[in-house]
Amino acid sequence: MLTIASDIDALARFGRALADPIRCRVLLALREAPAHPADLADRLEISRTRLSNHLACLRDCGLVVAVPDGRRTRYELADPRLGHALDDLRGAVLAVEADRTCQEADEKGCC
Repeated sequence: MLTIASDIDALARFGRALADPIRCRVLLALREAPAHPADLADRLEISRTRLSNHLACLRDCGLVVAVPDGRRTRYELADPRLGHALDDLRGAVLAVEADRTCQEADEKGCC
């Protein structure tokens, strides 16, 4: 049975992963298909070193796994449900954004 603390920890890890635009791009790319780091770096147009640091963070958060693939390593989402969660979260945020009812949202940036 999950406790409140473990629920909060899981959400905090997910939030930490999503807090960086590059990690978001990595997660969205891996949602489409598993990939090797060199291919991901080329696709995302970032250095392999920078990508490596972000992949390490995502591994530490438990969101991606490294899978041996011959002499190379392939990365993929740790669970297929994460891809669905990303889609659901993006859809919910876009729906809320489109339905803002706060009159001062643009002026004050509050909503």
